[in-house]
Amino acid sequence: MHKGKEAKVISASEADATQTREAVDFAAVLLIVLLAFLSLCAIIYFDASDSAARTAAIALGVAAAAAIFAVWLRGRLYGLRRMALFKRQSEIESLADRMWELEETEQRFRELSDTLGDIVVHRNRDGRIVYANKVFAGLVGVAPRNLFGRTLDDLGIHVGIVPDASLGGGEYLSSADVSVPSPNGPRWFSWVELTVRDKHTGEVSHRAIARDITMRKTAEAGLIDARERAEHASLAKSRFLATVSHEIRTPMNGITGMAKLLAGTELSDEQRTYVSAISSSATSLLALIEDLLDFSKIEAGRFVPELQQVSPRELVNNVIELLASRAYAKGLGLGCYVAPDVPLRIMADPGRVRQVLINLVANATKFTETGGILLRVTAEEKDGQPMLRFTVTDTGTGMESADLERIFEEFEQADSTSTRTKGGIGLGLAISKRLVEGMGGAITVSSTRGKGSEFSFTVLAEPVEAADQGAASELSGKRCVILSQNTVESEALRLAIVAHGGEAAVVDNSDAAKALAGQHWDTLMVDAEIERATKGMLGQLRKAGLDKADAVIVIDSDSRGELDAFHKRGYANFLVRPVRGETLLRILKSQFAGLKRDARKSSAKSGQKKEVKSLSILLAEDNEINALLARTALKRAGHRVETVSDGRAAVEAAIREKAEGQFDVVLMDLSMPIMDGFGAISMIRKHEEQCGHDPVPILVLSADSQEKTRHEAIAGGASGFLTKPIDPDALVRAVEEQPSRRNI
Repeated sequence: MHKGKEAKVISASEADATQTREAVDFAAVLLIVLLAFLSLCAIIYFDASDSAARTAAIALGVAAAAAIFAVWLRGRLYGLRRMALFKRQSEIESLADRMWELEETEQRFRELSDTLGDIVVHRNRDGRIVYANKVFAGLVGVAPRNLFGRTLDDLGIHVGIVPDASLGGGEYLSSADVSVPSPNGPRWFSWVELTVRDKHTGEVSHRAIARDITMRKTAEAGLIDARERAEHASLAKSRFLATVSHEIRTPMNGITGMAKLLAGTELSDEQRTYVSAISSSATSLLALIEDLLDFSKIEAGRFVPELQQVSPRELVNNVIELLASRAYAKGLGLGCYVAPDVPLRIMADPGRVRQVLINLVANATKFTETGGILLRVTAEEKDGQPMLRFTVTDTGTGMESADLERIFEEFEQADSTSTRTKGGIGLGLAISKRLVEGMGGAITVSSTRGKGSEFSFTVLAEPVEAADQGAASELSGKRCVILSQNTVESEALRLAIVAHGGEAAVVDNSDAAKALAGQHWDTLMVDAEIERATKGMLGQLRKAGLDKADAVIVIDSDSRGELDAFHKRGYANFLVRPVRGETLLRILKSQFAGLKRDARKSSAKSGQKKEVKSLSILLAEDNEINALLARTALKRAGHRVETVSDGRAAVEAAIREKAEGQFDVVLMDLSMPIMDGFGAISMIRKHEEQCGHDPVPILVLSADSQEKTRHEAIAGGASGFLTKPIDPDALVRAVEEQPSRRNI
């Protein structure tokens, strides 16, 4: 700004000098013109005779003309010089204005960068500070003038310098979160740096701007700490539930096992009722424990589907057969239908699918008082992926529309009042939903109050073995009459027959059956309940015109003793409830070889006892009740049992010289004093390997049902895994199925 004023003062003095020179030149020109005029007058006045005077006058005129030319030339040159001076003056003024604008711009930039609140730093190619704003200077506690020429490393700030070669003649933008030490402690900044190479000079400079993110970093650290504390709490809760589950299962094993052993003794009807109540209560408590443990696993994010090959038909049939007794005890029907296009084998997690099915079917049984439950399995596609849909329909109490979404939440029930008639804590459906979603599917429900509910879920199911292409026409031409008052089971039979190409008519009384006598029917299926209520009914139907149809009786599994009587009444074959689809197709396609022979075989099988050689068993169990239960069940089956109460004693008993090869099976509890089951199994296997002995089968007995524990035990050398509470019959079967090393 001072330079501009100085330039204007210089221009004013030059203008004054120019005006003075112009006045002098004007006076000189007037004088020369006057002399020239006088010279011209002298030439005219003097005649030719006065040559000297005339010559002098001409000379004076020439001199005057020369003077005039000289003055003109000087004026011309001065004009050119004046124009040059004006041009220079204009350039000086323009440059002064530009400098003034630059100074103003720089001042505004400095004020802006200082008031912005962000760090602004400009460094040269060596990383030395060329400029830094007051924010940076105040942060590091150094005066701005003392920052010039220093590096960031000198100030304890480490961001790195980009090498010149990496620029390739262009620009390089980098960013990072940088900690900047300050007198009040370190602060965090989001550091954005632009490294540029000048196109003309080739010089490299680093221009950075950084914003304070200390609060964000503090919040992030708080969130991380909160997440870690939540994860730790969740893990602690899961460990607590697993421990409690294990501790409860151990006495539960004694309760359920002893109740079963007691039921096998001579009891009065009243005593048998009490034992049954004990078993039922223990089973309910065990189901609650399973739900809590499953919920803790899912909540902790430890659920990973274990895919393996499985038969969908076998899976649903096993679930139906498992829950059939519960449904039949309430007088309910239980049916199952699998569509013909469902693959024979799929890749899925059978344990989790079974768990969801058991939850849904058991739930339907609990809330259904009349009618029954129907399970259907169909194949479909979603977004090009193969899916299986499982649908459970019941004729129970149903629900209000407002309850349909709420029931999938944890600890929620359709009836949550204190006067509800059904028990439970409301975890079954919540667990089922999470399991289904974990298997790539979804679960839905529809319901009408007083008319029942329908739960449906899908799972990803990659086919391994496709469905039989001819299954849809296996019963082509077959026509069946189904006489049953159980609408659910008869509907399941009808669906299966129609889906495989046959025809079926369902009636619920003999009069309705007689009305069909005028048509051709291949098979007549009759519910045993109707046959018992109306003895001789089959003969009446024969006389009414259904004499061409082969008769099949549908019985409970406990009614096999009546097969001879049914045969004498004219029934050619039988089906056992719940009816498997494969068995239904086989019966309808067969030539009816005769019920009497099947009845004899069934009676013979029931009267025979499987002969199993006596086994020598080592039982390692520290709980006296569980040891008594296992020992009693095995001794009743004719086996010899030696019991120890800790892992070290189990190892000593298994590897002592006189016992080598003596034990056919070892039963090993995992939680024992002195040495646990894992350590005992490891030492036994190590001894066998060193001595070259054949491995003895070791079955693990544990109240810890986690898959992690199961895999760890198998990987550690166990031959099998049994979860407490252990069914005595299941224990005996598992022991007898193990290969004896003396026979290897």
